[in-house]
Amino acid sequence: MTKRFQKINIEISNICNLQCSFCPEVVRSKKIMPLELFQRIIQQVAALTEQVCFHLMGDPLVHGELADFIQVCEQQEVKIFFVTNGVLLREKQAQLLLSPALRQVNFSLHSFHDNYPDRDPTVYLERIFAYTERALLERPDLYINYRLWNLQEVRGAASRNREMLARISDRFSVNIESHVDVRLKKSVHLKNRLYLHFDTEFIWHSVDLPILGSKGTCYGLSSHFGILVDGTVVPCCLDKEGAIPLGNIRDQEILEILDAPRSQALLAGFRQKKLVENLCQRCQYIERFAK
Repeated sequence: MTKRFQKINIEISNICNLQCSFCPEVVRSKKIMPLELFQRIIQQVAALTEQVCFHLMGDPLVHGELADFIQVCEQQEVKIFFVTNGVLLREKQAQLLLSPALRQVNFSLHSFHDNYPDRDPTVYLERIFAYTERALLERPDLYINYRLWNLQEVRGAASRNREMLARISDRFSVNIESHVDVRLKKSVHLKNRLYLHFDTEFIWHSVDLPILGSKGTCYGLSSHFGILVDGTVVPCCLDKEGAIPLGNIRDQEILEILDAPRSQALLAGFRQKKLVENLCQRCQYIERFAK
């Protein structure tokens, strides 16, 4: 049976161990989601979504109760889409990420050199490669993506990406182009369900940015939505500060929030190619859906 949403982003922590130049700092108070709130969320969204993503801002490996969160998903038969920079990956975390609840694990490799431009990535990559090789054997159904999302030639990214590509190519015995036109190709198959994913940077939308227009559409509230660390429901995975609070799951049931007038007006606007919210009118990412 097709579920209502492809993905629901649950921000189990808005704390990250890194501060990437392409990722804006979180202005909200730094928090981790309590297990009780997470259990409440999963009980309500399990029937609505194909998978939950442990990310909106922050890195989920920061959370000290990650094992319990994964166990909740196992018990509720909810699949997990996992995004991490991978810097905190150790044996304990690697074991957790082999759970049958995990559907996909994404490593943002572009984060390393952005934070440590002069550091040798060998140890970092070796931990990710070792996890990957173990997953290929123990979890052949698990999708793994190596992300390089900074392919524009800014901040010295091009030369650093070539180094990453060379190491991946050597480890998995594949030929990878050093120059990729992401307009034509975003994904390269490496082995089994292991992929390399390319993309360019984008500007995170903010109410402080100029208005770009009032026409456009988005997949927010149709394919996905987000729940921030404090339980605030937001329409999309880019509303990092909760500028469009639709309600809070601590106070209301999720279906009540999704069916409320503000949520429905936003969704109707997207269907009619109208941007009814102030933040959406400033979103550069929406331009991708017009192409």
